[in-house]
Amino acid sequence: MSHTHQTADHCCATAEKTGHKPAGTAHNEEDGHDHSATSDSTLKLFTPAIISLALLLLAIALDNWMPQSWFKGWIRIVWYIAAYAPVGIPVLKEAVQSIAKGAVFSEFLLMSIATIGAFAIGEYPEAVAVMLFYAVGEVFQTLAVSRAKANIKSLLDQRPDEVTIITNGQTQTIKAESAPIGAIIQLKPGEKLGLDGTLLSETASFNTAALTGESKPDTKTKGATVLAGMINLNTVAQVSVTTAYTDSKLSKILTLVQNATAQKAPTELFIRKFARIYTPIVVVLAILICILPMLFVSDYQFRDWLYRALVFLVISCPCALVISIPLGYFGGIGAASKNGILFKGSNFLDIMAGIQHVVMDKTGTLTEGVFQVQEVILQPGVDRDSILQMVNALENNSTHPVATAIHQFVGAVDPAITLSEVEEIAGHGLKASVGGKELLVGNFKLMDKFSIPYPIDPATIVYTVIAIAYDHKFAGYLTIADSIKTDAQVAIDKLKALNVHTTMLSGDKNTVVQYVARSLSIDNAFGDLLPEDKVDKVKALKANGQTVAFVGDGVNDAPVVALSDAGIAMGGLGSDATIETADVVIQDDRPEKIPMAIHIGKQTKKIVWQNITLAFAVKAVVLVLGAGGLATMWEAVFADVGVALLAILNAVRIQSMRF
Repeated sequence: MSHTHQTADHCCATAEKTGHKPAGTAHNEEDGHDHSATSDSTLKLFTPAIISLALLLLAIALDNWMPQSWFKGWIRIVWYIAAYAPVGIPVLKEAVQSIAKGAVFSEFLLMSIATIGAFAIGEYPEAVAVMLFYAVGEVFQTLAVSRAKANIKSLLDQRPDEVTIITNGQTQTIKAESAPIGAIIQLKPGEKLGLDGTLLSETASFNTAALTGESKPDTKTKGATVLAGMINLNTVAQVSVTTAYTDSKLSKILTLVQNATAQKAPTELFIRKFARIYTPIVVVLAILICILPMLFVSDYQFRDWLYRALVFLVISCPCALVISIPLGYFGGIGAASKNGILFKGSNFLDIMAGIQHVVMDKTGTLTEGVFQVQEVILQPGVDRDSILQMVNALENNSTHPVATAIHQFVGAVDPAITLSEVEEIAGHGLKASVGGKELLVGNFKLMDKFSIPYPIDPATIVYTVIAIAYDHKFAGYLTIADSIKTDAQVAIDKLKALNVHTTMLSGDKNTVVQYVARSLSIDNAFGDLLPEDKVDKVKALKANGQTVAFVGDGVNDAPVVALSDAGIAMGGLGSDATIETADVVIQDDRPEKIPMAIHIGKQTKKIVWQNITLAFAVKAVVLVLGAGGLATMWEAVFADVGVALLAILNAVRIQSMRF
């Protein structure tokens, strides 16, 4: 159960507020108290219902066993009102407040009319019971939402409140949020890092489960970036703080997940609109059920038909739909987060569930993105050291993995080399002037562009090739190789099992691209592509009516990410821009998380539709029975509270699934 309109908006709000005011529970709207599932808070939530139940049972006992002459009239009414008050007054108050805000036809109004009407016709036990079960259902709903939030918060918000910093050789423990940029943190084995920073120690191993969902140790070396939430495993380590507490990667991820449901799924939006139309129609139908039969029924009894109308109102509350659907999507987002996959909104769970074609970049997505120079082939007369130093100096202007491989192979950049007129030619390579002579470093299309003849056929070389020209002459080439990720084959196999087509697009050499595609049994592969070529390929797929997800780094491939139905970024820990650009972020670079994201989307959608079907089916049957006088308030309670509880339990089930 829920606030008909408020729940859809606030069910999955930030962890500081539950967004619910359970019936029968005192709630200070300004305190922002989060009803976490601790024993004390849980008991506090149930207290009004427990009091109401005790008074109701005592009243029923007095009704059955005490002399009617004593327990009758106003004494009986007052006793049942006392049982009704703890759970009924908060709902009556909500109904008045909703009307004051313009939301006249809320579920609070439905429950208020139904129970007051039951009192009016003398059905006191049923009036109390309906509101009592409603209150209990509200508590279970609050606990379910709080549990979903707490799971995600505990999963992601792994930052310790305090950190130990080193000042003038002395250690001092301070609040993590007050640690300045540049401070040196001392991290003992087993401690969690509180802020993002750079590792000062020569080496350290970390558990990154809070960020990636994987507890496998990740060994870092001096100068490497380390992030808040990582747990130091072996030796004492020192870290230099580079980012403020509120700007850490983990803070951004936490905010992203907590705000994910701001992007509503189409199913969710439909239910919200449906509830706004459905509720007033139900009220009108209830009035007609009560009044209209007097025109057609010869032995019309107002009390009987009013009772049927009240039953109809209780049954018709859209509680199960309004709470279980947002909770289902929130559960899907939580399950994905637990596995190191971040969805930017529940709408992307729906999109991923319907993906028909996954288009992938090669480097860094299916391959490690860690290149190594394999061989250096130079033309006769070319000085090896001199040309490699110039290439290294020019590649120092690029952050591409190929450039990194060249740096590692050649070593430190020679400061004596002066470059001028440095220019990056998209999809081709780099151009500069060295000593007044033109230096070109890139693919063979760059050679063609500048009319540099070369005595080899690039198609005969499988590896990635970096061609070099100096002073308008071909100087030779480097071959660079990348390795396929260990789980890439698993990812492709699982995508095929889901009947999802696969295509690989890359700016890398076509022979390399085709080799990787054959190794992994990818359906289609295209190499030697410029960024605009990738856009054209994805446009062609979408023109055929296919729902397309593009997987890449989320930055260099921004045009394709924007064009695709779902943009998936690999390695969200590497770049703030990745988190900003992509719709779905896979935090640990593992390709097998791509089919997992689709599977989670499918399971979430399946659970949501199970809840919709269950709610509509049960309510439809009991509504007909209620209108025909064959269902009592007890059946109405099951159709309302019972179905809502079943839907909630079904919705939270996804959080414990294994994918």
